[in-house]
Amino acid sequence: MTPVTPTSPPPERDTRTLSTVMHTAFFLLLGASVARFLLRHPGEPRTPWIIALSITLALLYVLGPALGTAAPTLRRLLWLGLVVAVWVVLVVLAPSFAWCAVPLFYTALRTLPPRAAIVLVALLTVFVVAAQLKLSQAAGSEPFDPNLLLAPPAVAALATAVFVHMERQATTQRTLIDDLIRTRRELAATERRAGTLAERQRLSMEIHDTLAQHLSSQQMLLQAADRTWDTDPATARTHVRTATDITARGLAEARRLVHDLAPPELAGGAGLPDALRALDAGPDIEVRFHLEGAPVPLPDRAESALLRIAQGALANVREHAGARTAALTLSFLGDQVVLDVADDGHGFTEARSAAPERGHGLPAMRARVRQLGGTLTIESTAGEGTVLSASIPLEPTP
Repeated sequence: MTPVTPTSPPPERDTRTLSTVMHTAFFLLLGASVARFLLRHPGEPRTPWIIALSITLALLYVLGPALGTAAPTLRRLLWLGLVVAVWVVLVVLAPSFAWCAVPLFYTALRTLPPRAAIVLVALLTVFVVAAQLKLSQAAGSEPFDPNLLLAPPAVAALATAVFVHMERQATTQRTLIDDLIRTRRELAATERRAGTLAERQRLSMEIHDTLAQHLSSQQMLLQAADRTWDTDPATARTHVRTATDITARGLAEARRLVHDLAPPELAGGAGLPDALRALDAGPDIEVRFHLEGAPVPLPDRAESALLRIAQGALANVREHAGARTAALTLSFLGDQVVLDVADDGHGFTEARSAAPERGHGLPAMRARVRQLGGTLTIESTAGEGTVLSASIPLEPTP
């Protein structure tokens, strides 16, 4: 599984949306403040100053996004100081510009560290309250309005709380997204490692059941030829020719492993029964094959696994059983296919069967059967031989 990094996480989209709303609100409030001043104070000497400062404030505010918002750099701090200074002068000249404070609160919270931003918001709030009270006192005829004292702190507190909450939520979501991406990467790495280990196990089983067994057979045949070379040259040459045939099969197996093809015994349209019928366990062991039931097409993996199990079982018979005959029985039983390998060797006791399995053969057989959802059983009695049975369901396991 390949992890996909989100190109536009929800926290970033929320931040951009809030920024757009705040920027729009700032320019609407600035325009409304200018219009209110011109309507209520037409022709005053301070009007040109108000217009000039309003244009300056708008231009400074537009420069903000170009400076970035990732960290409070020196240029951005200077920019924020100029914006606040121009706004303060405007409020002193015309207190109605105090409504632009809310977008400036957001700008301060976005620019400064949390503690410094809260201090600045508190100072701006105090300034807004003082400006509103001054405007109320200048009016004179109107009674004291408690909203002038309470509303600005309430708005500032609300704006700050909303911003801090959204920032924390955005941070939490970014952390969760990072954790998810990291988890998916770790899962993908784990799956790759598991696939690598499974492939290594498959190759080790293939090598054990093919090349290693062929080399073992060649060694036994060549040792037998060496023992009989002087006393029975004909038998020795027979052993050498058999070893040569086994070498050819081993070479074919090596090429198949390189190209990851089907077993050569199953190549060319040969079925599993024919491949099992052609197996042997060496010159001193007679191998018999029996077919029960009507053969049905098997998946390639099942055919390959049963053939390898038969080869491994015959190798065990040759090396450990001391048997004279071995019988291979392939049974098609409708919902499963069963391979039995029986020999008339010396067998082994129950205590020996409970001991750790020797070598790689039996574990490899069990792994092959387990991968196909089947079972492998071994029955043996001392002096009466051994029966190995591999059962594979014909329907895929869920």
